Amino acid sequence: MSAPLQPLLHNELVVLRAPTQAWSSRDGSLGTAPIHGLYFSDVRVISRLAAQVGGADGEHIATEILGADSMTFVTLLRHLDDRAADPKVRLNHTRTATATTIRETLTVSSHLDTPITTDAVVTLAADLSEMDGVKAGIGEPARPSVDVLGTSATWSNSSVHARLDAPGSLVQVSEERIELSWPLEVPPHGEASVTWTITASDEQAVVIGVESPPRWSMPDVDADDDRLPRWLDTALGDLDALRMATVAEPDLVFLAAGAPWFFTLFGRDSLWAARFMLPLGTELAHDTLRVLGGLQGTDDVAASAEQPGKIMHELRRETLHIPDEAIALPPLYYGTVDATALWVCLLHDAWRWGLADEHVRELLPNLVAALGWMRDYGDADGDGLLEYIDHTGHGLANQGWKDSGDSVQWRSGALAEGPIALCEVQAYAYEAATHGADLLEHFGLDGAAQWRAWASALKAKFHETFWIASPDGDYPAIALDAAKRPVDTVTSNLGHLLGTGLLDERQAGLVARRLVSPELNSGFGLRTMSTDSTGYWPLSYHGGSVWTHDTAIAIAGLVREGHAAQASSLISGLLSAANGFDFRMPELHSGDTATRLAVPVPYPAACRPQAWSAAAAVSVLSSILGLEANAQEEVLRVSPSGMVGLLNVSGIRFRGSPVSIRVTPDGEVAAASGATIDVR
Repeated sequence: MSAPLQPLLHNELVVLRAPTQAWSSRDGSLGTAPIHGLYFSDVRVISRLAAQVGGADGEHIATEILGADSMTFVTLLRHLDDRAADPKVRLNHTRTATATTIRETLTVSSHLDTPITTDAVVTLAADLSEMDGVKAGIGEPARPSVDVLGTSATWSNSSVHARLDAPGSLVQVSEERIELSWPLEVPPHGEASVTWTITASDEQAVVIGVESPPRWSMPDVDADDDRLPRWLDTALGDLDALRMATVAEPDLVFLAAGAPWFFTLFGRDSLWAARFMLPLGTELAHDTLRVLGGLQGTDDVAASAEQPGKIMHELRRETLHIPDEAIALPPLYYGTVDATALWVCLLHDAWRWGLADEHVRELLPNLVAALGWMRDYGDADGDGLLEYIDHTGHGLANQGWKDSGDSVQWRSGALAEGPIALCEVQAYAYEAATHGADLLEHFGLDGAAQWRAWASALKAKFHETFWIASPDGDYPAIALDAAKRPVDTVTSNLGHLLGTGLLDERQAGLVARRLVSPELNSGFGLRTMSTDSTGYWPLSYHGGSVWTHDTAIAIAGLVREGHAAQASSLISGLLSAANGFDFRMPELHSGDTATRLAVPVPYPAACRPQAWSAAAAVSVLSSILGLEANAQEEVLRVSPSGMVGLLNVSGIRFRGSPVSIRVTPDGEVAAASGATIDVR
């Protein structure tokens, strides 16, 4: 018997408004691919759906994407048409998602001179399969008992309740399916429609959807290179649909990690996405900081990896079991080494973009606790560096952003043994300590000098232990292993060191040259692992693929360190990739080189849309403009690259006020308004 396979996503379509999503084929039908279905709160409530008008399928000719939450599938109904060459009868099938409902409408339009008398029949298969099983490729769809009352049908398990409403229909249920049927009278040169909705609720839910308008600004971007505004437009629509809140704090909005697998709160992902979004306002960052601060660890609990001051990794409705990997993560899991430092970094950056002092002051106890975790728990062996190891035997073996089991390996392909000290985690910790000290000092709290001294010691230790000599130029190891040996694989992790203050000018230059080398730069973004490593494979999750957010972080660091040419090279690659993915960037894609391929190769199981991949569009815009916020001096510094030609941007928000910037094709700021702008 073959092993179960994770469903592929790259050829399927999704309509979403978290925590609701509908995955279908290009013609809107469900059931021909393992991922297909209508999902709510990590449970699939419908596994198959097909619509016929006049007893036959239509001929699909187009799919119109109306937004992340709505789509129309256009088919011809030539079996109802006359014999003329031009098609005169067509069907528009529109699917729209809300946070609790999928609404579907079939509209038959006719240009015939005579009426059409026919019927519409929709068949569905009720289901209550858990998302974990769907992802693992195991188990058959659940077949719940369905109750019919008039034009409605209901089914449920112990926590999830689904209801189908089909006004005007005849609802019939057999062993395998629900059938909805309506008589249709389509007038000459007219149309007729039928509608049904599927609504669900989950008594066990820990997160909920958000229907109110997003509170970030919606920038208006005009550029000679239209790939940038098109990416931004698509990304912001996707981010709107990925907004969620916890049941405990329904007014605090964060970005869910991605569809279909991760409609929930992830510490690292939500923090990076909120950080990328800061040029559009501080509200998302403030909410994200607060919701994560409310879940900050207070006790030392081995089973969940909770520790005092630690920021959580992920929140689930129940224990997450990953088959064949002996992984079982409790509903509130803290197994992440980087989220705590990143929480501090986001707080500082939000303050620099204009988060009000009173809001920062409310979070100072969380700041103090987070800094304390880095020193007292993050550095478990007291060597001045942050390490991780799973002590439970069923948690994540790797707890940085590259959290797959084979993500930290030697150039030979052998896996590194933990405890592991990742290079980028040291950079986050250094930045958190130095900027945390700035916040402590500004707000009159003790400890600023001690944290600067702690950061200085970490920096010295990093320089002493991480650097590897090479004929191509020295470079930092991805990590130190259990024996404190530098793991010699060249990886994209290097890009996360830039702009944090951990490197000196010479070292930053060495890293910049590495990042744009043909071994790391695919032409569609930054490879996670260099091609000269034994473990490299372009479709390896963390061993050669390209992650959009990872490349965006490197771009931002290159800009901060003054390496505009290298940043422009990586930006060009991301814009090419965005164009190849119709501007909805996936979680990751293949590391195949752009010199041999005209379009990027998908990683077929990647989330799409995904929060930090979408939010990376805003980070790239910020990098192109060279934005550096300093709300304390009331100055927004601008140092544009000019790489996208003429650029007009309005809707940047600094200190709560809109900013507009016009950049000439050669990178000069021609006009700016709305803030004190320092052009460099």
